[in-house]
Amino acid sequence: MPVYIFDAVRTPRGKGRPDGSLAGVKPARLVVQLLQALGRRNGDEAIAAARHLTLGCVTQTGVQGGHIAHSARIQAGLPDEVACLTINNFCVSGLSALADAARRVECGEVGLALAGGVESMSQTPFLADEADFYTDMGMAARMGWAPVGLAADLLATVEGVTGAEMDAVTLRSHRRAAAAWAAGRYDGRVIPVTGDEGQVVLARDENIRDFGDGAALAKLGPVFAASGAAGYDDILLAHRPDLSEVKHLHSVAHCPPISDGAAMILLGALEAGRALGLTPLARIRAFGETAGDRVLQLTAGYSAMEQALGRAGLDLKDVGAVEFMEAFAAVPALFERRYAPDMDRVNPNGGHLAMGHPMGATGAVLTTTLLDDMAQLDAATGLAVATGGVGVGAAVVLERI
Repeated sequence: MPVYIFDAVRTPRGKGRPDGSLAGVKPARLVVQLLQALGRRNGDEAIAAARHLTLGCVTQTGVQGGHIAHSARIQAGLPDEVACLTINNFCVSGLSALADAARRVECGEVGLALAGGVESMSQTPFLADEADFYTDMGMAARMGWAPVGLAADLLATVEGVTGAEMDAVTLRSHRRAAAAWAAGRYDGRVIPVTGDEGQVVLARDENIRDFGDGAALAKLGPVFAASGAAGYDDILLAHRPDLSEVKHLHSVAHCPPISDGAAMILLGALEAGRALGLTPLARIRAFGETAGDRVLQLTAGYSAMEQALGRAGLDLKDVGAVEFMEAFAAVPALFERRYAPDMDRVNPNGGHLAMGHPMGATGAVLTTTLLDDMAQLDAATGLAVATGGVGVGAAVVLERI
């Protein structure tokens, strides 16, 4: 059964630290506000008719613990009959959530479903779930694990990605994001977040910076060198005997800002949507979900992209719009070098290096943005690609209606 996307919304992305604009809004509340927005846009009865909610969330502890999808569903006042699933597939969780919901529709389990993701990194910091291999260096060595930023430096070392290449993709991301907001291109799907008193606390992405001509980027020092010297370089090199060193090239500007945010997608079967007055925006053509090199970590997005394109019967050159996750600057720089895409059609409105990476939400954010990219570029097909730590990747191909 074909699966269609009827609507998608997201919050602005806030700085994922105590002084960020969303730090006082609990992550379940971000999801609730998006569900309410979908109700206003499509009719509350359409949202209430959905029979499954899948939500990506990486750090499931503290305010993100206790099955946050279920908690958000209750707080949003959706019917008790709406089954829920909270999933963690690291940084591709939002796309994995969409894939899960789409499969439920495809097999006839539900007519309408909701899928998305959320992460409040200001309230639930990165690695706050305290997995044993985060601090047990012996176990980390056996697994070949290092924090994902060091893997980004390893990728740049292995592939010979230069600081100048990374500066270029970073500067482009910020410039395009600023231009997109100035042109109002995000106004239709970004839902301003309100506080407890109904006041707007954030209406636009707050991580975007003006780097001018980019000269300042070249002056920033490496951000992961100290962690590498603390033992992680040794772990990586033990698994890569072909290398003599890990070159630490990523500066703080080359990293997607730690962020708070959420996104939500309404999807389902065509007839189920039409019965409630819904008009489809796109059909889901194919998914790809892959695992790759656990030490290099950040390459599975490429294989997921190739898998999804193959299942859709497309080549990358055939795709009219691409949202490619800027998971550290080496990743999009290598994508551009390896695949030579038309960069006017890749992240035309900026990317994660500028606007931030709310981990569990990222895949759904990319999909949400892709819908508008396709309309803006008059593209018949679109592709969203995400990659994550410890070698996970996901991608989706959409066909515009």
